[in-house]
Amino acid sequence: MKPKAIFNWSSGKDSALALYKILHEDQFEITSLLTSINKEFQRISMHGVPVPLLQKQAESLGFPLIKMELPKEPSMEEYRKIMSKTMNEIKSHGVTHSIFGDIFLEDLRQYREDQLQTIGMKAVFPLWKQNTTDLIREFLDLGFKTIITCVNETYLDKSFAGRIVDENFINDLPKNVDPCGENGEFHTFTFDGPIFKTPIDFEIGETVKKTYPKPKSNENDEEGEYVFWFCDLILKT
Repeated sequence: MKPKAIFNWSSGKDSALALYKILHEDQFEITSLLTSINKEFQRISMHGVPVPLLQKQAESLGFPLIKMELPKEPSMEEYRKIMSKTMNEIKSHGVTHSIFGDIFLEDLRQYREDQLQTIGMKAVFPLWKQNTTDLIREFLDLGFKTIITCVNETYLDKSFAGRIVDENFINDLPKNVDPCGENGEFHTFTFDGPIFKTPIDFEIGETVKKTYPKPKSNENDEEGEYVFWFCDLILKT
C-alpha cells in the first residue's frame, strides 16, 4: 500500500511539474491538493489567482481541493496556528507526507520540514536541486502551458505580467532572474498540460500595481516597500 500524501498546490508551473513527476513515479497516493488562500480577496496567496480558476484546476486534475484561508497579512504566529490546525486535520485521515514544488531555497525547506516534524509528517521535494533552466525546458517540452500572473518589480517590469511562458519569455529574462522564478521574481498560473483532463478557459483582465512594506530586521533599517504587478485572470463562463 502506497503512503498517503497531500500535495501543496500553488496553481503555478513548479507545482504542475512536481505533481507530474510524483504521478509518474507512482510512489504516493495523492489524497488532495492544499492551497493557501487570502480570505479577504479569495485569491491564491502571492499568485493572485481567483478561487474559481483554482477550483477549475482541481477539477481538471481530478483531485479534491483543500483551501487554507489566511488573513490579509497574517503574522508568523497566526500562520503557524492555521497551518498546524489544517495539517493535523489532514493527518487524522492517514496522510503521512506533504509534497512541495520548491527547488533550492534551503531555509524554506528547513522550515517546512521542521513544522511537519512537530506533527509527525514528512516533506517530499521532487524538484529539489535540479537545474532550473533544465526544469523550465522540460516543463515546456512536456506540453504544459502557463501564464505570468505576478512579477516583482525589483526584477521584472510590468510588461512581463500576463505573458505566456515560452522560449521568447525565457530569452527575454534578465540574467539575474531565475528561469523558474525561484527567488520570487514571478509567479504563474498553469492552464494546460499532460496532467489536465481539459484546459482551463480564462480571459486576461487588467494589470494592477500593489505594494507591500519591506520587513525590517532591526530598528535602524530604512522603511521601504516591494512593488508587484498582478495580471488579473477571469474564468470564462
